[in-house]
Amino acid sequence: MIYLRLARLDKPVGIYLLLWPSLIGLMLGISNSGIYELKDFFIVLIGSILVRSCGCVINDISDYKFDKLVSRTKDRPIAKGELSLKGAWIFFSILASSCLGLLMFVPKITVQISMVIAVFILMYPMTKRFLKAPQFFLGITFGSGTLISYSLVSTNFSLSIFLMFLGTILWIISFDTIYALEDVNDDRVIGINSTPILWENKAIIISKILHLLFYFSLLLIFYVNQFSLLFLAVLFILLCIFLYQYSLVDERKYLKAFKTNHWVGMLATIGFAAEIFLI
Repeated sequence: MIYLRLARLDKPVGIYLLLWPSLIGLMLGISNSGIYELKDFFIVLIGSILVRSCGCVINDISDYKFDKLVSRTKDRPIAKGELSLKGAWIFFSILASSCLGLLMFVPKITVQISMVIAVFILMYPMTKRFLKAPQFFLGITFGSGTLISYSLVSTNFSLSIFLMFLGTILWIISFDTIYALEDVNDDRVIGINSTPILWENKAIIISKILHLLFYFSLLLIFYVNQFSLLFLAVLFILLCIFLYQYSLVDERKYLKAFKTNHWVGMLATIGFAAEIFLI
């Protein structure tokens, strides 16, 4: 149970937020190449679980001294003293080895991209110390799931996948800004950087703009690929979720607002799946 909590498997929303864009990246690759195997979907699913778990563990190893001082994180296993650093490192090594094992079943270009992003995952926890906006680094790191999954089936990187990659980065910055608002007072005290601290009272409006730019990237993909009107209907539903999400932000229900992004990713994925496989 301690290891499940360390990997945040008891809180799967982070897995979903990595999985949905990665599945969209895979489907855009399939649309470009016309070739896919069922195993590619399993690789993306298992990879999302393992990579997110690795990210959580290395984050807790790096931040356990800070986690003790933050009300939301003080009960995490390492911070609470339920698990030693040695035990956490052993668990991380097992997860990292599993990720490497998964790379045995993917093309060479996927391995190359994945190894670069692995370095980013290891670096991310430290960026909160020296980058004013570590959410940008996080956006690039986890947004790269779109490129990795795309490369499973295609090496011809299209305009659509670059639009998706950029849009996903903006979306991650947006929702992680909302997530960070929950800890902003604690972060100021302990000296952790975040976009809410950097942007101060403009953080919410900037988050809204970035979120809408993500939707605009989806609209551009709709136009480039000549998707059907069904995709526009999906975008309309996403806009409704956007309005609901920021009504929660206005009520300072930041964590609840953050979790609604799971539905954003899921509906966008359904929209792409319908266009690529059904229409």
